[in-house]
Amino acid sequence: MARRRADEVGRQSGSVLNDVSPRTAEPVDDGSGRSGSEDVKEQTPEGVSTRMSLFILFSTFLSAAFIMYLVYRNFPELDEEERKTIVIPKDMDDAKALGKVLSKYKDAYYVQVLVAFFTTYIFLQTFAIPGSIFLSILSGFLYPFPLALFLVCLCSGLGASFCYMLSYLVGRPIVYKYLTEKVTKWAQQVDKHRDHLINYIIFLRITPFLPNWFINITSPVINVPLGVFFIGTFLGVAPPSFVAIKAGTTLYQLTTAGEAVSWNSVFVLMFLAVVSLLPVFFQKKLKQKFS
Repeated sequence: MARRRADEVGRQSGSVLNDVSPRTAEPVDDGSGRSGSEDVKEQTPEGVSTRMSLFILFSTFLSAAFIMYLVYRNFPELDEEERKTIVIPKDMDDAKALGKVLSKYKDAYYVQVLVAFFTTYIFLQTFAIPGSIFLSILSGFLYPFPLALFLVCLCSGLGASFCYMLSYLVGRPIVYKYLTEKVTKWAQQVDKHRDHLINYIIFLRITPFLPNWFINITSPVINVPLGVFFIGTFLGVAPPSFVAIKAGTTLYQLTTAGEAVSWNSVFVLMFLAVVSLLPVFFQKKLKQKFS
């Protein structure tokens, strides 16, 4: 009975969510490159409800927050005024104050500052907390450009991948309950680009068409392989990060994060987004030529 049901789901030409119960659908990431609608065949445990998923997610967040506390405890001794600046930046004033303190201790406590930056960035990315743009700008102020760019790309890739894995483990019921229509539409787009997913992920990371948090939590549901997801994110965030890091070299001249983006940088990002799709275009042309 279960096998016959799975076969029927696999033959559906619709989206990944058609005729699939939020409590029973589970994508299988076998790296085969098949469409999301063909791969959604296995069942999730019956006990995984929306309430249980929220509980596990909250517990994971508390555990990660405790790790952040340990990192903070290992930080150099700060005076009262400096401690007030050790917060997640919400605006450029916060970023400037934080940058001033971190630059003061960076040389004497290089490892501690680097670890604090690394873990904080991944923490924000993992739980889709705003503020990573200011850390990207700060990286350009604190570190040489090549190191800053590598750090931001690595933290973005790892943080997004951790968010992906959280969604794969416990986020599926939440996605099905609150984002069904949007996920359905994106699943159809992903199926169209299944043969060149890395280029598609790179394009999405460069452009603002889909929010990063949405890409992170829905990718496992529609069977975007984790390896492809990480590589596409690592490469895709490089162009926007390039702009933010370069702006960080003039941190104290900025008043808002928006000033980090100029019209020149917008045109460069648009150009790179088009370039990311050129291999797909040439691949299709070659297939047409030799078919």
